[in-house]
Amino acid sequence: MLIKCKQVFAALFFVLAGFSASASEGHEHESGEKKGFNASEVIFGHIGDNHDWHLFDLNGHPVSIPLPVIIYHPEKGLSVFSSKNFEHGHASYEGYRLNEKNKVVSEDGAAIKDLSITKNVASMLISVVLLLLIMISVANKYKKNGVMKAPSGFQNALEPVIMFVRDEVAKPNLGHKYMRYMPLLLTVFFFIWINNLLGLLPGGANFTGNIAVTGALSLISFIVIIFSGNKHFWGHLFNPPGVPLGIKFLLVPIEIISLFIKPIALMIRLFANILAGHIIILSVVSMIFIFGALSKFAGWGFVPVSLAFSVFMFFLELLVAAIQAFIFTNLTAVFIGQAVEEAHHHDHEHEKYHAHNPETGQEYNVSDNTIVA
Repeated sequence: MLIKCKQVFAALFFVLAGFSASASEGHEHESGEKKGFNASEVIFGHIGDNHDWHLFDLNGHPVSIPLPVIIYHPEKGLSVFSSKNFEHGHASYEGYRLNEKNKVVSEDGAAIKDLSITKNVASMLISVVLLLLIMISVANKYKKNGVMKAPSGFQNALEPVIMFVRDEVAKPNLGHKYMRYMPLLLTVFFFIWINNLLGLLPGGANFTGNIAVTGALSLISFIVIIFSGNKHFWGHLFNPPGVPLGIKFLLVPIEIISLFIKPIALMIRLFANILAGHIIILSVVSMIFIFGALSKFAGWGFVPVSLAFSVFMFFLELLVAAIQAFIFTNLTAVFIGQAVEEAHHHDHEHEKYHAHNPETGQEYNVSDNTIVA
């Protein structure tokens, strides 16, 4: 496994090296003078979304997979073409071009709607296909062999994970209603986990490190929380019991704000952790070229240090990929559990109960733990 990881980071090294060489040659061609390595341009170019899927550079020329560009113009209507027509931002096509932020804009200044299949969208579709193939194959094995036969193959690898989500996430937070939300929790967990792992591949998309993606996932959780809320939940939110009226005017707005803070916290936590991991790995590899710009010997001397720390960070990110999927799923279950929690009337009745004579009503002078016949 260590050898495979070293191969992965060797590929990452050469991808970055080719990218930086291409960027430097492009700047020299445009300005006629040599420019240094721009680490921020390389890093944010890799973690950002694009209209083509960049793989590597060959002889100073980028090799990438063009993706479909789908544009709706209020006057021209729908336009569909390949992103290769933009020539990596150096050309316009059918009145459209890429601006400095790599966004498609209309040359006539019209407000257009970009429905393109970008790198992040393509990565999402790949992850959805993988998720369906994995889960359907496992489900078919259960249908064929039943639940009494020992699992085998990939089914054997997934069953402990599914049982973990059920026993450690769903049951403790949702109680007897856990089966109702298991499809949601399993889908969220595996969808985030698969995309986190795909983002660690050389040239992979920074899908879960995009705040729009984590925002959409958090919105789904928020909608489920809202529609799952019962009378007990909404009553405590808008009319907290046992609280003086004056305090309610202060407490109710805080409770309402906290309701919206929950999905925001989910969104920012996943986005920040995944984005930070990608930036750290790319920054460490970029140090090779930063030191190389100062001295060729310093650049080559920093290669072992950079690759060693990158391998360490890669193993750490493998752990973070699973942890962040678990945290998002667990907090979603916690918030849903708060919304579906029932009032505990029996607990209050038990606290107020005292042993007494049912005929006379006289209380017995015994402890609460004493059994009275």
